[in-house]
Amino acid sequence: MSRLRTLSDPDHLPSLRAEYLHRNPTMGLGAMDPPPRILLLYGSLRERSYSRLAVEEAARLLQWFGCETRIFDPSDLPLPDQVKDDDHPAVHELREHSLWSEAQVWCSPERHGQMTGIMKAQIDHLPLAYKGLRPTQGRTLAVMQVCAGSQSFNTINTLRVLGRWMRMFTIPNQSSIAKAYDEFDEAGRMKPSAYYDRIVDVMEELVRFTVLLRPHADQLVDRYSERVDKGLPVETHVEKAGLAAD
Repeated sequence: MSRLRTLSDPDHLPSLRAEYLHRNPTMGLGAMDPPPRILLLYGSLRERSYSRLAVEEAARLLQWFGCETRIFDPSDLPLPDQVKDDDHPAVHELREHSLWSEAQVWCSPERHGQMTGIMKAQIDHLPLAYKGLRPTQGRTLAVMQVCAGSQSFNTINTLRVLGRWMRMFTIPNQSSIAKAYDEFDEAGRMKPSAYYDRIVDVMEELVRFTVLLRPHADQLVDRYSERVDKGLPVETHVEKAGLAAD
């Protein structure tokens, strides 16, 4: 059983004015080959979930840029610690998708001034270390939220805190959609608006930062304390002999 959502009409972008968009936003920054791998998470289980609809719009844009995307469906994800040792197929699958990813998009509704429990549960199921691997460290991250009323930034501010805690590179741009129920048509597609344009901006920036950091991701998160714990000295025989160039 796969918990990845199928993206409908991936090539149909009715709100996009393609003549104003770089088909390759990473030109001069790095290669898009292989395609950047991006995992998208949303934070509501409603049949008409606006955080899911926003994520789907983001995924269509990312695919238009040439990325590979996966949207995780959290509908049967247990609460953290509900299952002994988190031994549940949905948890295992979420972690595998996170390990697969180079970048992620997190989008949550704002409920009682904060992210939803559905969103937090997904992040809580992503450990800093897992079987000797790190499911989030070094990935780029874009944060988004949908609001039932006026525009707010509480949720994306908290998602930024979590992104830093998970050792991710959270990009500067962000998206907050006010009165989300007015921003999508009956088919669940986002209407043309400044809110849609901002999602385009955010996805463009996410692709750029992902490609820019791709060659350096491992080095940027290489830590002295972890080398000590693993007993991995970095000095070579040449360095010990004092022959290395300054």
